[in-house]
Amino acid sequence: MSKRVSTRSFDELEKERYFYHGVVLEVYDGDSITIELDLGLNISVSVKLRLADIDAPELRGKERPQGLVTRDRLREMILNSDVFVKTIKDRKGKYGRLIATVWAEDEVGVYYNVNDFLVKSGLAKPYLGRKKS
Repeated sequence: MSKRVSTRSFDELEKERYFYHGVVLEVYDGDSITIELDLGLNISVSVKLRLADIDAPELRGKERPQGLVTRDRLREMILNSDVFVKTIKDRKGKYGRLIATVWAEDEVGVYYNVNDFLVKSGLAKPYLGRKKS
């Protein structure tokens, strides 16, 4: 292979395989959104996503007040915004939503991990794969 040709391993290419651009259409709660994903070739699809690796407070029950705060902050951050999404091998969770990490652009043009932001700012907890107690 010529030294002027860019090369990448299968594993490197596979990591980007489930990476999309889209516009956030709806924020249901602190970890569930609807997004219009651009699949390329003038093809787009509206899908429901669950933010990966986080557990946001629920909108029902005793968590409701904090759930509303988290949902509203997420709306401020990404509703009607262009974002990038990395789905987990297009796997769906138990409620039929794709599991994804979302990146949004900040005021200086740098993309940040929305999922991590919610956890680090105390609006959500890390999801450890267990049921709530």
